[in-house]
Amino acid sequence: MFNAVGIDVSKGKSTIAVLQPGGVVIRKPFDVKHSSCELKDLAKYISSLEGETKAVMECTGRYHEPILQVLSDAGIFVSAVNPHLIKNMGNNTLRKVKSDPADSRKIARYAIDNWAELRKYSIMDATRTQLKTLNAQMDFFTKQKAAAKTNLISLLDMTYPGANDLFDSPVRDDGHEKWVDYVAKYWHVDCVRKRSLKDFTESYRKFCKKNHYNFQADRPEEIYVAAKELVAVFPKDDEYKQLVQMGVEQVITASAYAEQIRKEMNRLAQTLPEYNIVMSMRGVGTTLGPQLMAEIGDVSRFTHREALTAFAGVDPGVDESGQRRKRSNGSSKCGSPRLRRTLFLVMDSLLKTKPIDDPVYQFLDRKRSEGKIYKVYMTAGANKFLRIYYGKVKEHLHKLEMEDEPRSSAEDQDSGQSLVN
Repeated sequence: MFNAVGIDVSKGKSTIAVLQPGGVVIRKPFDVKHSSCELKDLAKYISSLEGETKAVMECTGRYHEPILQVLSDAGIFVSAVNPHLIKNMGNNTLRKVKSDPADSRKIARYAIDNWAELRKYSIMDATRTQLKTLNAQMDFFTKQKAAAKTNLISLLDMTYPGANDLFDSPVRDDGHEKWVDYVAKYWHVDCVRKRSLKDFTESYRKFCKKNHYNFQADRPEEIYVAAKELVAVFPKDDEYKQLVQMGVEQVITASAYAEQIRKEMNRLAQTLPEYNIVMSMRGVGTTLGPQLMAEIGDVSRFTHREALTAFAGVDPGVDESGQRRKRSNGSSKCGSPRLRRTLFLVMDSLLKTKPIDDPVYQFLDRKRSEGKIYKVYMTAGANKFLRIYYGKVKEHLHKLEMEDEPRSSAEDQDSGQSLVN
């Protein structure tokens, strides 16, 4: 006999129901606060149940993590599942009931129906959770950086139009960009054209040396001549200077945080077994690779390729009924928006680098040449990329498992021999 513990998680508390096959109620739904004392008491109660016991809860943002951690540390089989799976499970009733006790019983029934397929939470899952949390923060600061850049450019349009297009240097590891540092010093067009060319050239050379940028001898004159033709709306006043410099500070701060998180994500991703396989794929680098691993998680939890594409929301839908069969269907978009965004960035990287020997790029190029619209061939390319990703990573993880098995058997034999001796 086995016990299914359904846990409906909310902020600060959870509702727990314990069922057995056949609808046998071991304990009616009860509430537990997310305090150290009550969670430990819950772990003791679950451990005291006779027979095999598995606890199941939904992945609800951050709220489920305290109870997940406590139960896992207590040695209890605990599984966190996608809420969409439980939501789509039939209620077998015409009544529409939405309450914490009803949800906890529904989760327990899900555990009973999918007993053999439940996946236990592990230490590696904790690492993946940390990586996903970092990716969420990365997404937040990336949006903040984009908003800050837009604000800064709108200010520069009034003081130094087009200053953001003067340089195309990439973002450095410390979050600085050349054009941002440039407008911090030359915030108004008069900061350039009111000087002599010789004076500006020397000032620009010192700027490059101070900020560790390459100095090109012909660039100062190009910038100087272009500045002569610009029209500034705002005068060169301290009030507007302060606004621009505040905008610069916002961009640099958001960019520095994003770069710091990116480096930490890459360091953490290197501890995962599939890191080298993912990084070897075309279109993936030290930024997009960790983001993919963060949002996809453990590939072994997906039973087949279609499950992964459905999780990402890039799977083509099916619309058939009787004699009617719709040939073209939109993607489900049912999964993680951050994962779809990362996949589109990978596709964009492939289209820019054009690796002719890469099967995903070949597929993208063929669909584009067939006249497919942008979203169609990008989504189709993301679908194909995920299928290849699934195959490579799943095969690699399987090889690692096969390598560990003989080693474990040898260790068992050595320990047994030592006991005999």
